[in-house]
Amino acid sequence: MTPFKKSTLFLFFGLLVFLSNAFAENTEISTPPAPTIAASAYILQDFHTGKVLAENNADVRLAPASLTKIMTVYVVFKELSSGHLHLDDLVTISEKAWKTSGSRMFVELGNQVKIEDLLKGVIIQSGNDASVALAEHVGGNEDTFADMMNQHAKRLGMTNSHFKNSDGLPIDDHYTTARDLATLTTALIKEFPENYRWFSQKEFTFNNITQQNRNKLLSRDESVDGVKTGFTDDAGYCLVASALREEMRLISVVMGAKNANARANENQTLINYGFRFFESHRLYQGKTSLNEARIWKGESKIVPLGLAEDIYVTIPRRQYKDLKAVVTVDKKITAPVEEGAKLGSVKVTLNDTVVADKDLVALKSVEQGNIFQRLSESVLMMLEKSEDGK
Repeated sequence: MTPFKKSTLFLFFGLLVFLSNAFAENTEISTPPAPTIAASAYILQDFHTGKVLAENNADVRLAPASLTKIMTVYVVFKELSSGHLHLDDLVTISEKAWKTSGSRMFVELGNQVKIEDLLKGVIIQSGNDASVALAEHVGGNEDTFADMMNQHAKRLGMTNSHFKNSDGLPIDDHYTTARDLATLTTALIKEFPENYRWFSQKEFTFNNITQQNRNKLLSRDESVDGVKTGFTDDAGYCLVASALREEMRLISVVMGAKNANARANENQTLINYGFRFFESHRLYQGKTSLNEARIWKGESKIVPLGLAEDIYVTIPRRQYKDLKAVVTVDKKITAPVEEGAKLGSVKVTLNDTVVADKDLVALKSVEQGNIFQRLSESVLMMLEKSEDGK
């Protein structure tokens, strides 16, 4: 082979190596910015971690229309879980409930309707009459029920919400935000998973009248299993949606879209963006021993340590391998220790950014040992301290 041919071959091979390395370096796709959404306000967040993946005007106070009914249902679910109500309890329909305007379940004046049917009338048919009937039954009147709604909103941290009625019909000083609705929806799904299944029901028949769920995403996307639509002239078209794919659940809130198709399309755009470019993982299970610690002067020498609840992280796709976890345990733990006491931490980082930081807690209580155990361990602790000082 001539020197010219040999040098040409080397140059060609070098070019191939360079292009190969350059291509490899650029195969890692960076997370693109969130899509632009045509709505007054919106938010997309992960259910497990609360990480916000996209938002705009998420804290602007807006009229919620029938998204109000998510809180109405939440209050009723709370009363059911406490045993104050039962699904087969009968509610007498008042004249006020019967005459309520807007979307209706078509309950009849003076009839008695089961709470379960009224809930389905609110969730699936968006019945204003059913909302008022439930509010009057639970609170005695709608004003008292609105006060219950506001108390729950405050407890959940919905700092920019105030409710004046149970159905969302226009009224002064009745407002919420996209972020607060995401907070409420998270609580509802987490606290009432069994009852939440009604939000995925596509139709409901009452009094021989069948009505379709107005959430169009239930038919378009099989991963979507809720939540609620809303519309008034001042609120525009609104939709809170939730979708579950594998272990990842997203909550999307769109308020003030231009029409019913737009609110569905914009939510779908947000949901697709979230699932396409992010992933959610449960790293550690709550209430499960992750470590053990030496405990001094106790009836036991060991205390199991774990987390009060599961640790989830939401991260850009293809970066799971870069996660790092550091478990730190307090030194010189001394009895007594109560179950749930903070005795360390679990910190998870991604490229030096903290993505989760949770307390490591005692999974059981450890009482003080007897007098002989305490005295002998006191001596051992003094000796160990003396050794450390050398």
